Amino acid sequence: MNDLLKLVIDAHGGLSNWERFETISAHLKNGGVTWPMKGHPEVMNEIDVTVNLKKQWASHYPFVQKGWHTVFRGNYVAIENVNGEVVEELSAPRDSFNGHNLETPWSRLQLVYFIGYAMWTYFNAPFNFASPDYEVTELEPWEENGETWRRLRVKFPEGVASHGAVQTFYVGADGLIRRHDYDVDVLGGAGAAHYLSDYVDVSGIKVATKRRVYARLENNMPLTPEPLLVSIDLSDIKFS
Repeated sequence: MNDLLKLVIDAHGGLSNWERFETISAHLKNGGVTWPMKGHPEVMNEIDVTVNLKKQWASHYPFVQKGWHTVFRGNYVAIENVNGEVVEELSAPRDSFNGHNLETPWSRLQLVYFIGYAMWTYFNAPFNFASPDYEVTELEPWEENGETWRRLRVKFPEGVASHGAVQTFYVGADGLIRRHDYDVDVLGGAGAAHYLSDYVDVSGIKVATKRRVYARLENNMPLTPEPLLVSIDLSDIKFS
């Protein structure tokens, strides 16, 4: 295993500890301009999520109305009611974003796909990178806010739904992820700089409870303080 990846995994709680769990759940308070820009101004304000740690699966609830929940399974998404009956469903959801740009509105199922793969990515990193299916290399260090961060370039396996095939993780001296960069395919390839902070220990795993996403400029710096693309505040975090 790459020595930086080992440092990061150990700092976040260790692979053996992580492998004890099947799921993580949390309450999310979301903000930012992305949701209204995509035609869903209030759906994501306050919502719960459960993410599987062994396979690509996630569910947000309640979604749109009480009793509804989402289903994300990589190449399939759905909205189901309280009885598990399908309200709407879509196979090969990524294909539905062809031709989209930053301002193109999303359907409800496109929103389900985006939030499903996004939270699956965030909650599983960095532990899933220990799999040989992921290609991990260390880049040159990066200086920001008076700190020097080491950087991991991660190439995701084909077939794993996420923002894009190649993503970069910036690591502080304590081994915790400070920043996560990616180009968002479903937003026309828009570059994002995603900051993580306010870590807490949950069952021996370090989890960032504050996430802020900004546009990433050509010089690799974030466009701050506005527009704030996405904000996520997490609470009531549980592993099972």
